[in-house]
Amino acid sequence: MVFKSKNFCIVLSSPSGAGKTSISKQLIKKDKHIALSVSCTTRPKRSGETNKRDYIFLTDHQFDNGIKKNEFLEFAKVFGYRYGTLKHTLNNFFNKKKDVLFDIDWQGFQQLKQSNLEVVGIFILPPSKKELINRLKTRARDTKEEMKKRMDLVQNEISHFPEYDYVVINEDLKKCVNQILNIIESERLKKSRLINLTKFINKFRI
Repeated sequence: MVFKSKNFCIVLSSPSGAGKTSISKQLIKKDKHIALSVSCTTRPKRSGETNKRDYIFLTDHQFDNGIKKNEFLEFAKVFGYRYGTLKHTLNNFFNKKKDVLFDIDWQGFQQLKQSNLEVVGIFILPPSKKELINRLKTRARDTKEEMKKRMDLVQNEISHFPEYDYVVINEDLKKCVNQILNIIESERLKKSRLINLTKFINKFRI
């Protein structure tokens, strides 16, 4: 069961190479009221990655058990590996009065939208296909086969952008981060999310 809260979920989705990981790190650094949800994955750990910091690395057996026990808030298969968010991760952050940032794809976003949670979806686009390819090559962490798979999926991933509440083009990282911070702040000012607003307004009544 997921804890009901005035805080909300912020989902960043994008095709690979659009910069959402860099954006997520900047958002966490600049806004102390945001917490990053660390996803579980069956993908092998890459060089430099740390368990429970970058991902919670699980075996297929462990992931299957999590599904059977209904421990996942959402999960999906990407590039042959499974990714998912544990319910208790979200509950822990909501208890700390944090808005929770998710770096997940459109499949995970759809599942979150079907829950009773407050979810704000932001889709990140690269400035061009050429720039996207350059960024993927610069990362130099994918094999040629993985690179081809990622590019084959780009069109499908981008086709889901109309499902999101906001679309931001990441041409300049600093500008992009500031735009997203403004979106988050605007969402916090929605009257449905303001705590004790009625009590505050009543003070002005004669």
